[in-house]
Amino acid sequence: MQEGRPANAVDTQSRLSDISVMTEITGKKKLPAAVERFILHWGDMGDGWGVNRSVSQIHGLLYLSEAPMTAEDIADTLGMARSNVSNSLKELLAWNLIRRVPILGDRRDHFEAETDIWEVAARIAARRKERELDPAIAALRACVSDAAEDPAINPVASKRLKEMLAFTELADHWFMQMLKVPRPRLVALMRLGEKIANLLPLGKVK
Repeated sequence: MQEGRPANAVDTQSRLSDISVMTEITGKKKLPAAVERFILHWGDMGDGWGVNRSVSQIHGLLYLSEAPMTAEDIADTLGMARSNVSNSLKELLAWNLIRRVPILGDRRDHFEAETDIWEVAARIAARRKERELDPAIAALRACVSDAAEDPAINPVASKRLKEMLAFTELADHWFMQMLKVPRPRLVALMRLGEKIANLLPLGKVK
């Protein structure tokens, strides 16, 4: 035992630590099991996409919420730090997945999620295209250009770079076309599934 330190100092510190942990746990609001499961799963999905887990969990909570929520409400419900919630809300606003909602008589910011699932999917896809597909196309174009001017490059490598660029540009072109398709036609298109493939002319792809 250190000199000058009360004999029960360690025990007191341990009890304070336990109280802190229990306060964090019990301070979290109880959610219905299905809602909590969805929020946790949505957080896992976002984490797999490279999105901060907290950002995805907050989006999941707001998506299922029946009324706009403040940052304080979100922090209390999910047991998150206020600073974490604030930063996550900024990112969700940048993704255009949530919006601020004015509430009469309350000066605090309230937030609600876009609940049209087609809009949600389109906005997530657009953001991922911006963050992943666009930089990939730019990098591949630079690689193909450099390869064309480098006599030392292997023809096989050059060919495969061109193939990857062509595929990525095709995917980008397809995505941009899908954005222009009216929703009813897009729904019908998706429901047709493999029937569409049967309508295409047969033949070996070159």
